[in-house]
Amino acid sequence: MNTPPALLIAGHGTRDEAGAEAFRDFVRELGRRNPELPVAGGFIELSPPPLGEAVAELVERGVRRFAAVPLMLVSAGHAKGDIPAALAREKERHPGISYTYGRPLGPHPALLTVLERRIDEALGADGGRAPLDRADVTVLLVGRGSTDPDANAEVHRAARLLWEGRGYSGVETAFVSLAAPDVPSGLDRCLRLGARRIVVLPYFLFTGILPERVRQQTEGWAAAHPEAEVRSADVIGPEPELLDLVMERYREAAADAVRMNCDSCVYRIALPGFEDKVGLPQQPHFHPDDDGDEHGHGHGHHHHGGHAHAH
Repeated sequence: MNTPPALLIAGHGTRDEAGAEAFRDFVRELGRRNPELPVAGGFIELSPPPLGEAVAELVERGVRRFAAVPLMLVSAGHAKGDIPAALAREKERHPGISYTYGRPLGPHPALLTVLERRIDEALGADGGRAPLDRADVTVLLVGRGSTDPDANAEVHRAARLLWEGRGYSGVETAFVSLAAPDVPSGLDRCLRLGARRIVVLPYFLFTGILPERVRQQTEGWAAAHPEAEVRSADVIGPEPELLDLVMERYREAAADAVRMNCDSCVYRIALPGFEDKVGLPQQPHFHPDDDGDEHGHGHGHHHHGGHAHAH
């Protein structure tokens, strides 16, 4: 019988003990939910246990194959470089082990659903009132920020997907470190665009120093701008959707079937306002308004009904 690979969770690391403990709790919960599966987790930096210790723990339990899933929302330097380098080191340290590597978590529709819930909670928090009309609400999605433009672009992608079909006045983007605009500049932009009710939504999995900095900067800006109503939403947290998504990423990696992004493909997933597109076959078409495009794009191969293009 072919034993499925173990699950190794790779985290960023944080100097915030509550955030590190939230990660460790999350790994323990994954183990409780999947008792037949060896599960371990470690950090790249800043907090224990280190990733190497998690690998050693699995090896001591007799594991020879594992699938590594980065517990990260975007693919920045950690996911692209640090984790693969650490895994390669562990392979040298433990001859005979093999691994596959999964992809980061976001922006998956399941996480967008949690973000939407966090916004609703922020809007309906006082006095148990029903959530306010979304058409009056501008959301500022705040990412970690990176020196990698691709990673920053992923946060913008999440913001756009959160905006589509949910009825918010707008979803703007800011970053808490390493990238512009910063939180006060993002709030300034919302105000200039006419926002009067703003929800600042941290695009983070767990509590920590950076999400707390987002909250403090938001409160400081709000105090200086009494003309705007500003509310802070919570981080994503260890929700069932996050636990399920990690297992989805594990199954992809375990099957060595990490595929192109179809998480947010309207022909595959029911996104708000686009539910009627799921499973529709794609026909060849052309755009007569496009200069010089008289021959169509030949999209007949892009058949999402049976999802014929390679994933």
